Amino acid sequence: MRKLGVILTDKGSKYAVSGCPVRDRASIDAAVKSLRRDKAYAKATHNTWAAVLSQGGGIKADDGESGAGMIVIRMLEREDLLDHLIVVTRWYGGKHLGGDRFRHVQTCVRAYLDAQRDGSEKAD
Repeated sequence: MRKLGVILTDKGSKYAVSGCPVRDRASIDAAVKSLRRDKAYAKATHNTWAAVLSQGGGIKADDGESGAGMIVIRMLEREDLLDHLIVVTRWYGGKHLGGDRFRHVQTCVRAYLDAQRDGSEKAD
């Protein structure tokens, strides 16, 4: 799992992004479980994830951030990135962000995709 760490903060909430290649739902579940074993990520309020599988199409989990997983799927589809999981993690800061939270999900996914393309991501 590649963890790019905290990408942005807003009103006390922090957002991070991570990702890795996957083959199927079992490998997605294993990757998310592994991420949640990390103490910092285990304390997160939301771990929204999505992947577009070459065998099975888009699969997502909003983890309480209704609609966020679909944003990740759409961005993966636009990039034509198949068999790759992206997880956007949010630590809630105590203030509601409204629609800004969707923009923040997009910002995190874009940072991951750019790092993936540039090869500048760091593996954990």
